[in-house]
Amino acid sequence: MFAPANTIRMNLATHLKQHRARLNLTQQELAERVGVRRQTILAIEKGHFSPSALLAFKIARVLEMKVDDLFELVAEEEMGP
Repeated sequence: MFAPANTIRMNLATHLKQHRARLNLTQQELAERVGVRRQTILAIEKGHFSPSALLAFKIARVLEMKVDDLFELVAEEEMGP
């Protein structure tokens, strides 16, 4: 049974750190390439900030990926501890 849509909390799971490392990019280098501060990249990686659609596309382009391979929405109960 599904909970009503307004009671399911969704979070953005990101694989940003792994793919950034794959290209040997620091948080600062990625931030400069997409036009944000390093703290923004850090916050995304820690799950404290969800990027706008535009920023998500910019990040994906720099990492040579599709947005949906980099970010995915998951229900809070699927997130685990």
